[in-house]
Amino acid sequence: MILVLDIGNSQIFGGVFEEEQLRLQFRHASRAENTSDELGLFFRQVLRENGMEPGGVVAVALCSVVPDMVHSVRNACMKYFGVRPFILEPGVRTGLKILYRNPVEVGSDRIAGAIAAARLFPGKNALIADFGTATTIDVLTAEREYLGGLIIPGLRLAMESLGAKTARLSKVEIRKPPELLGRSTAESIQAGLYYGNVAILRHLCAELRERYLAGHPTVLIGTGGFARLFEEEGIFDAHIPELVLLGLREALRLNE
Repeated sequence: MILVLDIGNSQIFGGVFEEEQLRLQFRHASRAENTSDELGLFFRQVLRENGMEPGGVVAVALCSVVPDMVHSVRNACMKYFGVRPFILEPGVRTGLKILYRNPVEVGSDRIAGAIAAARLFPGKNALIADFGTATTIDVLTAEREYLGGLIIPGLRLAMESLGAKTARLSKVEIRKPPELLGRSTAESIQAGLYYGNVAILRHLCAELRERYLAGHPTVLIGTGGFARLFEEEGIFDAHIPELVLLGLREALRLNE
């Protein structure tokens, strides 16, 4: 079994592969103060609760946008699985040509998503919209060139900012409102968050296609925790929640 871990600002998104099949997915709150023992015991427990023997883990691959957590996760893997994890970081093989001005700056989760997109849609341009703590849109060409992308505040971050910086606007459930026009304060916030992101996504993706992909056919992939919220809008050509996990599995293969 191969354990894959995407360490984000809010959550650790994990999965377990058996051969090529992703057999398990799980989430755990990510906090810099998590100890290696807390994480190691959680990983072993979640495997056992799903009928998997922790001793069957032969490799671990991870990416992280929280540098302070890497040390604890690495030690957890070594102590509780006897495995030194592969870390997707600058200098490893990705199969991509990264055209960021400073490639070191690109979040490893964004690279993992691009690796997966290149494998799943070979020979095609791709836009990858990842709805997490931040919402990112990345551009990948049919020639496996990672051109760069955009970063905008995520849905929860935007909602919490409204609650923190205004006197009369409170936090609301993040969901699709009954209609475009909000008829209460809560509905108005929900409508702004939901339809604002729909408009942003449609406009930015159209501009990216035209300016950087010469208008050529392009696959728009939705991923991340909030992507499911927009499924019925018909924006995505493919909704792949586990995209980063698939990219980590492929990155491990490339570096074996």
